[in-house]
Amino acid sequence: MRKLLALLMVSLLMITACKDHKKDSQHKKIAIVVSTLNNPWFVFLAQTAAAKAQSLGYETRIFDSQNNTALETDHFENAIASGYKAILLNPTDANGSVVNVNRAKAAGIPVFCMDREVNAANAATSQILSDSYSGSVDVGKYFVQTLHKKGNYVELLGLVSDNNTWNRSKGFHSVVDYYPGLKMLAQQNADFDQNKAMEVTESILQAHPDIDAVFCGNDAMALGAYQALAAAGKANKVKVFGFDGAADVVQSIKDGKITATGMQFPKVMAETAAIYADQYFKGKRDFPKKIPVSVELVTPQTVNNYIAFGKKN
Repeated sequence: MRKLLALLMVSLLMITACKDHKKDSQHKKIAIVVSTLNNPWFVFLAQTAAAKAQSLGYETRIFDSQNNTALETDHFENAIASGYKAILLNPTDANGSVVNVNRAKAAGIPVFCMDREVNAANAATSQILSDSYSGSVDVGKYFVQTLHKKGNYVELLGLVSDNNTWNRSKGFHSVVDYYPGLKMLAQQNADFDQNKAMEVTESILQAHPDIDAVFCGNDAMALGAYQALAAAGKANKVKVFGFDGAADVVQSIKDGKITATGMQFPKVMAETAAIYADQYFKGKRDFPKKIPVSVELVTPQTVNNYIAFGKKN
């Protein structure tokens, strides 16, 4: 009888253990939803977030929204239905992504935004963002200094639905607009895309062949602008400024092709988001709603201190 009771107890313990293991495993899944994987910067952001989450013991999957809010919606629905317990999000649209974040929140799933924000104060559990405005102020100051306070320039904007686009533009203009000798001849969006930036710059050069500089809202566009200038034989005459800290642009600054960029730190943002998700699972709830991550100016004088998407150790 005692042996039978002991066997029953062991069986019950095994069943309970299996249930607990199953329950625990459901907490091991973290979805990483990024705006696009058609840009090395976002690939790095996604892979870094996944690597950090995996090092903390979680299963991860990366979802590519292809800059499409409708596809992002599909990813959220998939993540919720598939039992993911946290979402690390790089939003496609500051306004359009709010509904997806709220959908996850209603399902009890925390969302931690990386680099880009959503325009809702209490939707995401926390938003870890580059200080794009201040970073572009620094780029603007160097722009003024390099052009000696005079010249004609054009500006390439990113996605108009992304707050980073306007924060970078506003930060830049908060400095440059105080110098009447600096005249903006054109301002067009190129959606943070290298190929589109090349095409837009080619078009601008036809209307404005005599420009002295191009300010670009990210490094992909800076590379595209440089390609167009090189094809037009103007690469040595026109200064190009970017924002991101991509490997190709860091090297281009060393090579004297691109003048400067603002170095973001996607590793900090991605790893912080993964750590916050881990802390959430362990019971923490009082997360800061928004965390600004500093941006550093990279110039020919400082470029040897940096590598792609960060500083040398």
